[in-house]
Amino acid sequence: MAGYEWISLTTDYGTFDGFVAACHGTIARIAPAVRVMDVTHHVPPADVSRGAAVLAQTAPYLPAAVHVAVVDPGVGTARRPLVLQTPNALLVGPDNGLLIWAADALGGVDRAFELANKDWLLGDVSRTFHGRDVFSPAAAHLALGASPVEAGPAIDPADLIRLPEPVVTVGDGWIESEVGTIDRFGNVQLAAGGDVLAGLGHELVVNGSVRARRGTTFADVERGELLVYEDSAGHVAIAVNNGRAVVVLSVRPGDLIRISERAARE
Repeated sequence: MAGYEWISLTTDYGTFDGFVAACHGTIARIAPAVRVMDVTHHVPPADVSRGAAVLAQTAPYLPAAVHVAVVDPGVGTARRPLVLQTPNALLVGPDNGLLIWAADALGGVDRAFELANKDWLLGDVSRTFHGRDVFSPAAAHLALGASPVEAGPAIDPADLIRLPEPVVTVGDGWIESEVGTIDRFGNVQLAAGGDVLAGLGHELVVNGSVRARRGTTFADVERGELLVYEDSAGHVAIAVNNGRAVVVLSVRPGDLIRISERAARE
């Protein structure tokens, strides 16, 4: 196999300690010519859903790569380490749902393997740092051209752990959707796809009491007002022009938000 020129890293390790550098170093010792791209290392600790969403929304815009993702509260347990093959990329990480949304965004899982090849691991594997000792060295070998088949036993893709599907309900003049993620600007991204906005008018109310407008850019509303729009990832999102929607709405990932058309008398 020709291999890959890039490896991407997505973790909840943060950048205050040496965890990320250790992963970079492990890759560099095995595959020094392969370039490493950091997607983020600031996924909230153990927040698998957030890590899955970030990777899924980013991976389609990256070059063909081996994507390593480590948000792994089950590290050291019986959960399986994985290599997933998609049409144009490989994904490496734990079998806890973290990789599946990205695999779907990259064309779906063609083949799945349990990562069990001891020759790909880094010496004595720590029970708490598989990012350094399991996933990073495996990614380096794959980037150098090793076949995913060499990773270990094949797994039926239907047996992979999937995260629960988020709640999305669409009615006549309203939508109800689970909050997916909240970005650093305080914008609230919903699980609903942006196409559902076509069924709504421009004058809206959020959660029964907060006025909002449907638009396409932040400037479509006045300073401090709420905007409902389709974001760059194709999801319904809520923002405040020069403010933080998460503060106005007092929500967090997993909460339900209802957006409905505002009655004329309102």
